[in-house]
Amino acid sequence: MKRYSKEHVITMFEGKQQVKVKLIINIYHKWEQNPVILTFNERSTPVWQIPFPAVTICPETKFKTELFNFTEAYHALVKNETELDEESFNRLKAMAQICDAHLLYDIELNQTYDRDCAKYLTNMSVPKDEMLMICKWRSKTDNCDEIFSETLVDDGLCYTFNLISENDMLRTDHMHNEYSYLTEHQSSTKWSLENGYSRDTALDVHPKRVTNASPRGGLYIVMRSYDNDLGYLCKGPVQGFKVLLHIPSEYPQVSKQYLRVPPNQEVILMVKPKMITTTESLKSCDPSRRQCFFSHERWLKFFQVYTQRNCDLECLTNYTLQACGCVKFSMPRENHTEVCGASKIKCYNDAEDALLEQEIKYSVDKSYDFRAKCDCLPSCTSIHVQLSRLTIYFKESQFLTFKRSELYGVTDFLANCGGLLGLFMGVSLLSLVEIFYFCLIRPCSILRSSTRSKQADVNQSLLQSTESTRHVMWTRF
Repeated sequence: MKRYSKEHVITMFEGKQQVKVKLIINIYHKWEQNPVILTFNERSTPVWQIPFPAVTICPETKFKTELFNFTEAYHALVKNETELDEESFNRLKAMAQICDAHLLYDIELNQTYDRDCAKYLTNMSVPKDEMLMICKWRSKTDNCDEIFSETLVDDGLCYTFNLISENDMLRTDHMHNEYSYLTEHQSSTKWSLENGYSRDTALDVHPKRVTNASPRGGLYIVMRSYDNDLGYLCKGPVQGFKVLLHIPSEYPQVSKQYLRVPPNQEVILMVKPKMITTTESLKSCDPSRRQCFFSHERWLKFFQVYTQRNCDLECLTNYTLQACGCVKFSMPRENHTEVCGASKIKCYNDAEDALLEQEIKYSVDKSYDFRAKCDCLPSCTSIHVQLSRLTIYFKESQFLTFKRSELYGVTDFLANCGGLLGLFMGVSLLSLVEIFYFCLIRPCSILRSSTRSKQADVNQSLLQSTESTRHVMWTRF
C-alpha cells in the first residue's frame, strides 16, 4: 500500500478545501447576480384577460390647405418673393416642428420659445370626422368620434383608440394647464397593468377587450385623405397614415416605432400578445437584481403609470430641458418650463441623439450617462404586441405568458453548498443523523447502561452480604 507523508496529506486536504471554497463562491455569485429566469407559464392566457391594444393613428397630412398652405409659405420665405404676415409666419414656425427637420435648418426663424405651438398645430390639423370615415368594434359600427380621442404626440395631433384617460395616466397636478395631451375621459379603474381586470368587471369596460380571436372580434377602420390637402414638401413623397399599437397605459411616441398604411390600400394586422409577469417571491429581491420595477417601486414625476417607455419619455424631457433650456411641445412639462420654438428644433433633436449615444459611453464612464441616472428598467408586468402581417384583431384565442421567477433562491444556494460539502467531505443527511446519534444518543445510552451495571453490582454485593449474615446466624443457632 502506498504511503503518504504528513505534509503531502495536508497539501491534498488544503487543495480540496480551496476547490470547495472556490465552487461555493461561484455559486454565490450566480445566486447574487442572476437570480431571475424567464420561463413559459404553466397555463395559456385567454385574450379576454388582457385589454385590446391602444391604436394611435397619425395622418401624414398635417394641415388643411384651406387653413394654411405650408408649401407656398415655405417657398415664399426661401425665395423672398412675398413677405409673410405675422399669423402665417407663426403657423410656418409651428409646422416646422413636425415637418422634416432638414427643411428649415438653414433659415433664421428667430424664435427661441413658442407656447402657442400646440394651439397652432391643433387648429391647422385634419379634423377627426374627416379623417376617420367608418369604425367598427367587435363587428358593430361605432361613432369614430366617440371611440377615438385626440392625442398630442411628437408627430403632431393624432387620434387614439382604447387609451386610458389623462387623469389616470398623467399627474395633472404637476403639469401645466395651457393645453391637454389627451382628450380621453373614460375611467379605467377596473384595470391596471400589474393586476389586470378585477374579477367583477363586466365585458364592456374601458380599456376595451375582445371575446375571441377573429376579424369580427377586433377593430375595423376606414380612413380617408383629400388630394388637395396632401403636402409632399412637409413629410416627403410618401403619404398615408402612421399607426402605432401600444398598451393602453403607455403614452404613444409615434416617431419611435410605427406601421405605415398607404392610401388606397388595405392593411391587415394579426396581433400576437407577449406578456411577462413576475412571481411574488421576487418582490423581496432588489430591482437591480431582478431587472424590473413593480408599479409601487418607481415614481415618475409626470406619469401615474410606470412603463419603460413612459420613463424614457420623462428622461428625454429632463435631458432636453437641461440641454436646451426648453422642451418640445409634446413633452410633459410644468407651468414654468418653456416650450422650444422653431430655432430650437436642431437643439432638441441633437439632445435626443446625444442621449441615445450615452448608452455606448456608459460602458466607459458610468458617471457620464444621464440615461443610467434615469434608471428606466422594464416594468415587472408588461404586455407587448407583435405584428405578423387596417383591420386589427387578435390572432389566437389564447397565448402563453412568460413568467419571471427566482433562478437561485436561498434554498437553492444552501442546497448547492450542501452538495459540494457532500462531494468533498462525504457529508450527507444520513451522516448528520449518525453524528447526532454517536455524539448525543450513544453516550447517553452507554452512560445509562454503565449506571445500571454498577447499581446491579452494588445490589448483588448487598444481597451476598445479607445471605452470609443469615448463614452465620443459622449456624450458631
